[in-house]
Amino acid sequence: MNIIIVGFGGAVGAICRYLITLLPVHPENGFPIKTFMINVIGSFIIGLVAALAARNAMSPKAVLFLKVGICGGFTTFSSFALETEGLLEKGSTGIAMLYVILSLVCGVLAVFAAERLIG
Repeated sequence: MNIIIVGFGGAVGAICRYLITLLPVHPENGFPIKTFMINVIGSFIIGLVAALAARNAMSPKAVLFLKVGICGGFTTFSSFALETEGLLEKGSTGIAMLYVILSLVCGVLAVFAAERLIG
């Protein structure tokens, strides 16, 4: 049953990620804003789920569905890595470094913000 829960959540997360990639946003400087948004939103969601799980406010199956399924299917480290490599290959070192730093800092801050919101 857990495999089905994770699989369904993963499908929901992947579909949501795909829908965000359809947004008509294309920054002139090449900053991968869509993947950035996906990963920060996913970080916030996983922070909410973790905080609620710590308070026993969610069933273990709901946590599995949301954390492993939806967040796992929604967020994307591989796209982040590929886009960073692409920026470096184009010679956009400054944008690549900004992307890496902002992704890390904003992702962690999103988790903290979500946990503080619940806690």
